Amino acid sequence: MSLAPVLSPQNVKDQVSAAEWQARVDLAACYRLVALHGWDDLIFTHISAKVPGTDDFLINPYGLMFHEITASSLVKVDQAGNKLMDSPYEINPAGYTIHSAIHDVRHNVACVIHTHTPAGVAVSAQKQGVLPISQQSLFVLANLAYHAYEGVALNHEEKARLQADLGDNNFLMLHNHGLLTCGGTIADTFLMMFIFQRACDIQVLAQNGAAELIAIEPQILAGSRAMVAAVTKSAQGMGGALAWPALLRKLDLQDPGYKS
Repeated sequence: MSLAPVLSPQNVKDQVSAAEWQARVDLAACYRLVALHGWDDLIFTHISAKVPGTDDFLINPYGLMFHEITASSLVKVDQAGNKLMDSPYEINPAGYTIHSAIHDVRHNVACVIHTHTPAGVAVSAQKQGVLPISQQSLFVLANLAYHAYEGVALNHEEKARLQADLGDNNFLMLHNHGLLTCGGTIADTFLMMFIFQRACDIQVLAQNGAAELIAIEPQILAGSRAMVAAVTKSAQGMGGALAWPALLRKLDLQDPGYKS
């Protein structure tokens, strides 16, 4: 169990709506699942979730490892980055820049995940980006955008360029930096990151094999959006709701402390 200082779970739960508390529990679970899959980067990178019915969002307390994060320790901020509840923690300023940029213009987005995994950064450093060489890559390429590296995301002027590059897409590759997904639910956004990460893992492994790669035929790529909708049972989401209950069961076997 984490020994990091956190607010009293009951105190926080009593101050927020039932919808916000559920968002907090799901977001804390998402942090724990990212850690469980080995996609975390010490205390760096970030995941955010909108507070239902508001323009405010929840983000990680800067200084906690992802496996320590709980529903009550998440920090609630407004679009200007102001903390809206007492917390002993600040937030990652680069995380605020990236996440506030997306939440400000994509009002259909409930969650944003950003990672710095070795395979994700490796592919982000390749000029061709994601290659159409796996079934997983089809899901990504159906909805993928790229954003040029501008250094650590502390310059708020970068927000407009990030927004323009992302557009209506749900997958964003930050060149020389890492991966980002955004979606209508926390579950969808996590599943998108799982697929994005897996596509990058496969690409790096295939390239290391030193053999000629087989590209997926262009006509198959052209029909990838329709295939994604058919497989995930939804033209809007990624079918995260199908996998989320099982992911939570797996997480609960490890440590259900994220719910506090």
